[in-house]
Amino acid sequence: MIDLVPAARRTGALVAGITDRQLGQPTPCPKYSLGDLLDHVDGLAQAFTNAATKRFPAGSGPSPSGDAGRLEDGWRTRIPNRLLAMAEAWHDPAAWQGATAAGGAELPGEIAGLVALNETMVHGWDIARATRQPYDVEAEPAEQCIRVMGPRPGEERPVGDDVAFGRPVEVDADASPLDRLVATMGRDPLWAAP
Repeated sequence: MIDLVPAARRTGALVAGITDRQLGQPTPCPKYSLGDLLDHVDGLAQAFTNAATKRFPAGSGPSPSGDAGRLEDGWRTRIPNRLLAMAEAWHDPAAWQGATAAGGAELPGEIAGLVALNETMVHGWDIARATRQPYDVEAEPAEQCIRVMGPRPGEERPVGDDVAFGRPVEVDADASPLDRLVATMGRDPLWAAP
């Protein structure tokens, strides 16, 4: 089991510091404005809480793409609270066992927990970069995500508008675990908000 709480708290703190003026800003996710990304994070927090508890409310199928137009009032507190609830749901050892589902895909609980952690850390980095806030993660959880979520030798990742992550980006061997993680997910660790 991995503790998702530190990553959830960090990402939640970033969300709480965002102003309305920033919602239209670009992010390292080319198709997402900051508002779109926040809506996506809100949805994934709920989806991975459901995955941990293995309780799926009616109509809880695949999450739609992020859309800033769906952000409801109170998002600055709701999203951090949902991230923390998601992380706490993964404290239950049963969450990591058996099969579950998230985003319309069935997967083993142990993989779903790592996907939840990966999404939280990588999108935390996305939010931090888009808003120029400081951000870091612990080395070991980042390394675990790289091992599980990264491409396998010889694997060719699809690219295009309909894929979540791009091709891995080359980084120096001595790059930080966070830089290597975001690079594995197809982001340029040097990306900066304009």
